[in-house]
Amino acid sequence: MLPRDPNMLLSVINMKLRDMYPSLDALCDDMDEDKGTILETLRDAGYIYDEGLNAFVAGDDQ
Repeated sequence: MLPRDPNMLLSVINMKLRDMYPSLDALCDDMDEDKGTILETLRDAGYIYDEGLNAFVAGDDQ
């Protein structure tokens, strides 16, 4: 189970994307997590998923 706190979620997701998964889709499939919920939670905290970097980064308005 992933953390609910957006800052902790960002840290865990980016670590897993860097070390274990080639994409957010692969992470969600393997961990049985809802991609939409992750995207929404982190978007609300000011982060967007960059497929090229395979990481969440600060949104343009930050």
